[in-house]
Amino acid sequence: MNTFKKGFLWGGAVAANQVEGAYNVNGKGLSVSDVIPNGLIGEKHYKVESGVYYPNHDAIEFYYRYKEDLALMAEMGFTCFRTSINWTRIFPKGDELEPNEEGLKFYDELFAEMLRLGIEPVVTISHYETPLYLVDHYGGWTNRKLIYFYLHYCEVIFTRYKDKVKYWMTFNEINAIHFIPFAAGGIRIPANGNKLQSVFQASHHMFIASSLAVQMGHKINNDFQIGCMLTLSTMYPATCKPEDVLGTYQMKKRSWYFSDVMMRGYYPSYAKQMWEQYNIEIVMEEEDEDILKKGTCDYIGFSYYRSSLYEDGMVIMGDTAGNTGTSNPYLDTTPWGWQIDPIGLRLVCNEIYDRYQAPLFIVENGLGTIDKLEKDGSIQDDYRIDYVKSHLKEVHAAMQEGCDIMGYTYWGCIDIVSAGTGEMKKRYGLIYVDRDNEGNGTLERRKKKSFDWYREVIATNGQSLFKD
Repeated sequence: MNTFKKGFLWGGAVAANQVEGAYNVNGKGLSVSDVIPNGLIGEKHYKVESGVYYPNHDAIEFYYRYKEDLALMAEMGFTCFRTSINWTRIFPKGDELEPNEEGLKFYDELFAEMLRLGIEPVVTISHYETPLYLVDHYGGWTNRKLIYFYLHYCEVIFTRYKDKVKYWMTFNEINAIHFIPFAAGGIRIPANGNKLQSVFQASHHMFIASSLAVQMGHKINNDFQIGCMLTLSTMYPATCKPEDVLGTYQMKKRSWYFSDVMMRGYYPSYAKQMWEQYNIEIVMEEEDEDILKKGTCDYIGFSYYRSSLYEDGMVIMGDTAGNTGTSNPYLDTTPWGWQIDPIGLRLVCNEIYDRYQAPLFIVENGLGTIDKLEKDGSIQDDYRIDYVKSHLKEVHAAMQEGCDIMGYTYWGCIDIVSAGTGEMKKRYGLIYVDRDNEGNGTLERRKKKSFDWYREVIATNGQSLFKD
């Protein structure tokens, strides 16, 4: 009873744009992430500007050092590793007919090395890496043409890696388009533009692209498991005041809207009311309804980091649960203001599994905080061990309650450039990387205390979590 199910996938997760570096090497084009210097919170640039430091242009040089890093992950016992294929390595502009062979070769070699080490690739097809050219020349995902560019990209990678990759996710945190539309949907909102109109139209095109990609992928290899991916950090009512409770539920539906379409194959009953309330008119083609029905996802991947509170009167549209709200006095907080709530993860698992009865995959969960390098060179990150241990115990409890959970990939298993703030000092890793916020450092990799702890968790299939 104190172990996880047989075949549970244990591993870690990163995104190409946060680890690879080599942003303009071997034919790679610019993605939306390449022009964001200070993280998603401060996304203000729409081109690479001279004299500005972009941490992710070099990142931790995983592009050159992936064998070293994968060897460390294999030492921890990873059975899977989640990363993304950077779209602009394959199609530098996004609308080309022929792919960039140098980009394809890199992922050939990366996945081959993973498989050699016994690590199953888990691949995000689009992880905040929409080609910048498609934003500049087509308007990003508000333009239906992106569906066909995306599908051409999918056809190339599905065919190329059909014998190397089994697990795929179509879009990273697709519901994040509400609060980071440029990164998540390649959308530039004009100063006086209708943000919600753009967000919902772009989302529709992404739903169609995902559905068609699922259908295509299953034809190329029927063993493919293709999931959606959402940010599902949860939200509680601040009080038992009915307006707080109702508003909390309405906020959660802003996230469920996305999984409802991608898992059920049709727009939920509350969608029409939302569109009317905010004067949204979604342009759809006659065949779209049928496409959505035929292309539902195989599983739900999601990120979970924190929870927050909803108070009556807060703006509901334009954000998603867990990314706004007031502080919960019963919870501790990270230096970046994220509240630590392991039970919230158990709640999310139960809510989502009860809603869809489909497999869940926790593909992001981790603690971003400041690590101290001791005089002996060690990093005594007991706080990270406590964080992961408490969350994994709640995952186990959710499984005991009937949730079908495929696996767990700890976010930022090696120190990476923070997506939210563009910093290196906000460290998640079980592996330390010697690089600071200004790009200084040797890039030396060093095991933290949590490295050996996580290795034991994996080796015992979770049993070590309960030995104390």
